[in-house]
Amino acid sequence: MPALEFDNSGTALETKRSSLCSDQSGEAMHQLITELYPICRSITGNGVRETLDILGRYIHLAVHEVPSGLRVFDWTVPAEWNIRDAYIKDRHGHRVVDFRKSNLHVVGYSVPIRKTMALGALKDHLFSIPEQPDRIPYRTSYYTPNWGFCLSHDQLVALPDADYEVCVDSSLAPGHLTYGELLLRGQTSDEVLISCHVCHPSLCNDNLSGIAVAVALAQHLSGMPRRYSYRFLFIPGTIGSITWLALHRPQVARIKHGFVLTCVGNRGTATYKQSRTGDAEIDQAWTYVLSRRKQPFEIRPFTPFGYDERQFCSPGFNLPVGCFMRTPHGEFPEYHTSADDPDFVSASSLRDSFAAALATADVLEHNGRYLNKKPYCEPQLGKYGLYRRTGGEAIADRQLALLWVLNLSDGNHSVLDIAIRSNLAWDTIKEAVDALSESGLIVPAEEPTMPPARQPLEG
Repeated sequence: MPALEFDNSGTALETKRSSLCSDQSGEAMHQLITELYPICRSITGNGVRETLDILGRYIHLAVHEVPSGLRVFDWTVPAEWNIRDAYIKDRHGHRVVDFRKSNLHVVGYSVPIRKTMALGALKDHLFSIPEQPDRIPYRTSYYTPNWGFCLSHDQLVALPDADYEVCVDSSLAPGHLTYGELLLRGQTSDEVLISCHVCHPSLCNDNLSGIAVAVALAQHLSGMPRRYSYRFLFIPGTIGSITWLALHRPQVARIKHGFVLTCVGNRGTATYKQSRTGDAEIDQAWTYVLSRRKQPFEIRPFTPFGYDERQFCSPGFNLPVGCFMRTPHGEFPEYHTSADDPDFVSASSLRDSFAAALATADVLEHNGRYLNKKPYCEPQLGKYGLYRRTGGEAIADRQLALLWVLNLSDGNHSVLDIAIRSNLAWDTIKEAVDALSESGLIVPAEEPTMPPARQPLEG
């Protein structure tokens, strides 16, 4: 099934869908996270399907099923895992560890088991965090058949030395890997890729936050004039991106920019991880946007460890794809524990992350190169109604932007180059480009592909 598409006018949806992008507080995104939180997700299975079904209330999402056993580069699509129940019972029949209370209690992809075991033998299958004794860890065993339980260290040390009934009511059988996709067509077939992983169970910042911001961004962009086409992927981590790339090699050449959204809901500093080259347009755009916000931010170089940017940036593809997050994975104590709950993510941080991503999309949309039609000395701007009425006063940003755009419109510098060099606001530079274009003083250096209306993508 192909990805669902919209034309460049942002054709109205067939049915009314709940809006995340119009909520100025971010509460709607937080509510979506809260709704998705209880679902037991993994890299395959019904939890992913249930999650994508809910996202379908917000965006026109195409759901794809890829069969187990399919070879995708050096990997194989795994068997499908589903779980109905799991517990550890004491000799009185009480559930001392209960999957129904937290899906983190079960090691992801645990094979089925039902037996009685002594505590000594059982401990080989129990996982806790001694340094965080009140939190349940998140653990998986995707590619090695095994089973296990996660519990707080306080729970673990309190278990009496006795026999316990152990049950994991799961299935691991040929099935499918499931992912969601949305393609918003623009004026060109060149694409911006926006990806997030949907494989974690009850963890909010990692990565229900990325899912919520991606949905809000897709909603907003679907109603805007677009130069680029935008492809949104909601995929299982690692194996999902590998599978998508293996099945879509002809389309990969269309991807001109991209970023992964993850861990964007906590109150940490906005952080952008660069693409493999480190100097791609997407890297420059994110750096410029974050630097203009007058808030702390961090730019990190690419490393081949992290989320799906490392697959998109593998040397065979080398796509210009970075990763936007707040506190990076593994650097907040709640990471991969039961403390990554709805209280850990904030509506204001979600809204701020959405606004940063939208501002970056706006830079990509309106970036281009121009030629000054009167390059020999400055043109007399007053003749074109572009100069201040009286001389002598301090030059305004708008006037300075006109001069910067004229000076650097040589076909080699992009609008983003000019914004960075001038240290002026993006909207101010865009207005100068509009004014000079309308006066005929600059023209596109290549075939014009800009949207007809230079409207900011306001959040």
